[in-house]
Amino acid sequence: MLATNISYRIVPHTELSKQDYQEKLVNFLFTSLEKYSDPIPDIEACLKYIIDENKGGYVFVAEDSHSNLYGAVFLTRTRMETFVPEYLLVYIATHKDARGKGIGLGLLTFVKEKAKAPIALHVEHDNPAKRLYEKVGFTNKYTEMRWYP
Repeated sequence: MLATNISYRIVPHTELSKQDYQEKLVNFLFTSLEKYSDPIPDIEACLKYIIDENKGGYVFVAEDSHSNLYGAVFLTRTRMETFVPEYLLVYIATHKDARGKGIGLGLLTFVKEKAKAPIALHVEHDNPAKRLYEKVGFTNKYTEMRWYP
């Protein structure tokens, strides 16, 4: 399945505003994230946050010349850059048939080049992608703890 000519790009808001493209992205992430996936409404909410001009962020994709998706990243603005990283990498996924072929590395490298600002992400301890994040320079500074009422 892997095409030889993969390109990376930021998806413009004009394209993100199209319902069919939104569905394509959300379904790609939901399917590709497999056991680490969130429910579709949560992925949709993240995309709406990115599209909202008062909140913001970016969608990055890895695709071939036929616009077939091989990877996607949802990067949200935190709007709290004075005390936490400016961006939160909420979702990153590669197509199951493209894993281990450098797509994730290419996406993360592209994201870092374009963001040019601190980025945080959450990763489960048993997620094999953790090695990739460490490879491109992410460090584990804190252990996240949560409380829910």
